[in-house]
Amino acid sequence: MRRLLDALARWLGPNASMWALLAIGAGLTLALSVAGGEVYESVAQKGRLASMDQPVLEAAVAARTPESVAAVTAFTNLGGGLISPIAAAAAAILIAIRTNHWRALVLVPAAGAGSLLVTVFGKDLAGRARPPLASAVPPFEYSPSFPSGHTLNATVLAGIIVYLVALHLRRAWPRAAAIAVAALYAFAMGLSRVYLGHHWLTDVIAAWLLGLAWLSVVVFAHRVFILVRARRARRAGRAGRAGPGG
Repeated sequence: MRRLLDALARWLGPNASMWALLAIGAGLTLALSVAGGEVYESVAQKGRLASMDQPVLEAAVAARTPESVAAVTAFTNLGGGLISPIAAAAAAILIAIRTNHWRALVLVPAAGAGSLLVTVFGKDLAGRARPPLASAVPPFEYSPSFPSGHTLNATVLAGIIVYLVALHLRRAWPRAAAIAVAALYAFAMGLSRVYLGHHWLTDVIAAWLLGLAWLSVVVFAHRVFILVRARRARRAGRAGRAGPGG
C-alpha cells in the first residue's frame, strides 16, 4: 500500500487518484449488479434465498392494515427520486457550511451519481420482473425490479453523509449513534419496499450489498486522497529542506 500511495502521489496527485479509484469502483460495482441479476435468474428455482421471495411477500401482504400501509408509504417516499436527492444535496451544503470544507460537495454527488448509475444499468441489464401488481400497493412501479433503487440509494446516501459527519465527531458514542441511525434507515427502507410489494426480498438484499460495496469504494477513495495529499506534502517538505539554504 505504501508503494501504491507513493506512486499515486508521484504520478497522479490526490485529486486524480481519487477520481480514478471512483471510476474503477463504479465499474466493479456495476459489474457486481449485473452478475447478481444473472446469478439470481440462474438459481431462482433452486436457491434457498430466492425461494424466500414468495413466502416473504405473502407474509407482507397478510400483515398490511390501512394505517400501516399509509405510514410505510409515507416513509418509502423519502427514498424516492425527488425527496432523496434534495435531502442529500441539502445535507451536503449544510455539512460544507458547518465544516467550512468542500469535501461534502464532491463526495455526496459522486456517491449519488454512482448509486444512480448502478441502479439504472443494473435494472436494464438484469431485467427482472417486479412482484405481481395484485400483491403491490399503489402507485404501481413498472421498471425492472433488480436491484431496489430506493434501498441502494438510501444505503449509499445515508452512509456517505454519516461518514462525513463522523469525520468531525471526536467521541465514539456519537459516531456509533450516527452509524446506527443510518443503518436503521437503510434497513427500514429496504423492508418498506418488500412490505408494499414493490420489490422481492432478494432485490433488497442485493441492493444493500451493492450499496455497501459502492459506499466502501467512495470512502476508500477519499481516504486514499487524504493519504496521497499528505505524502505529497511530506515529499515537498523534504525537498524544500534539502534545497538551497535547507
